Amino acid sequence: MTAKQILPGATLGVLGGGQLGRMFCVAARTMGYRVVVLDPDPHCGAGHIADMHICADYTDQYALQEMAGQCDAITLEFENIPSESVRFIADKTTVYPVAESLEIAQNRDLEKQFAQKAGLQPAPYLAIQQESDLRKAADKVGFPAILKSNTMGYDGKGQYVVNNYSELGDAYADVGKVDCVLEKKIDIRCEISAIVARNAAAEMASFPVSENQHRNGILHMSIVPARVSDEITQLAIENASLLADAMSYVGILAVEFFVSDDDTLYFNEMAPRPHNSGHYTRDACVTSQFEQQVRMMCGLKPGDTRLMSPVVMVNMLGDLWLPDWLIIFTRNNVKLHLYGKTEARPGRKMGHFNVLAEDVGSALIEAESVFNALSGD
Repeated sequence: MTAKQILPGATLGVLGGGQLGRMFCVAARTMGYRVVVLDPDPHCGAGHIADMHICADYTDQYALQEMAGQCDAITLEFENIPSESVRFIADKTTVYPVAESLEIAQNRDLEKQFAQKAGLQPAPYLAIQQESDLRKAADKVGFPAILKSNTMGYDGKGQYVVNNYSELGDAYADVGKVDCVLEKKIDIRCEISAIVARNAAAEMASFPVSENQHRNGILHMSIVPARVSDEITQLAIENASLLADAMSYVGILAVEFFVSDDDTLYFNEMAPRPHNSGHYTRDACVTSQFEQQVRMMCGLKPGDTRLMSPVVMVNMLGDLWLPDWLIIFTRNNVKLHLYGKTEARPGRKMGHFNVLAEDVGSALIEAESVFNALSGD
């Protein structure tokens, strides 16, 4: 649909009511927009913040029709929304990102192919569509390697490190013999994220690159500025921008990269939405990734993305619940963000905190101290 500027007083929609949808709602309502959320969970966190919560499945065409009729523009909270639902909405109102971008991000093989065509460098890999592909993939990629399911993989799900052909066969059986990719296991120094914003007029802005540390496949902390060279930082931003331009993308695009021991930058994956590694922007940047998401879907100029303070973001999972909140509130440089979830489970993201300091080393030391204290260590 024709790009237009959508101004406060209009109604915006978000498909998905988790923490990303909730933070989008906070930003949109602060900026003067009404917000409608569609999510099947009657207790979703975004539903508590939105002006209206349509409690329905993402494939419910009656609910999608109702949402499209109320909203001037609609965006997505996560990439596993059915692309058919996005196409259904696109016939009725503006929706970003478009279904084609979503389909690329939903499939690891398509994602890697697209990244290569755009000029990015994934780790060596081969697609596996049937059991007879295992030997060819093993011979080309070698071991150690990582078997990843093509779809529905996040926070380490659907991923198996394999060290020989026998382990590869077991992993393929365990994943259900679905379409996969076998990817060479790179000796990495660190993982980094580049988050870019692009509107329908192709105006673009990039956030400071974050350095990410994981535990059990889930992001544990993001360190900003990333402790990598200026050359790697600039290359990551350029690569993420290339990807956004190649898709004529509108919205927030997060791109994860591996930095190898020899300083090669490898494309890992992309997320067509705000990203966990960008939560630091809520306190440390002039414009947060969620305000930027509103700006991009509304056809507005990108906000200033300057980093105002070094920062470390730490995820708070259901494993440590309920913590002693005074550990955070007795410190004047730690910002707490909770997601309004009613049930804590191991591995479930319940909130995060940002530690701001004069330098990134001090922020990291204090972030680790706070986390250890919350954990009872």
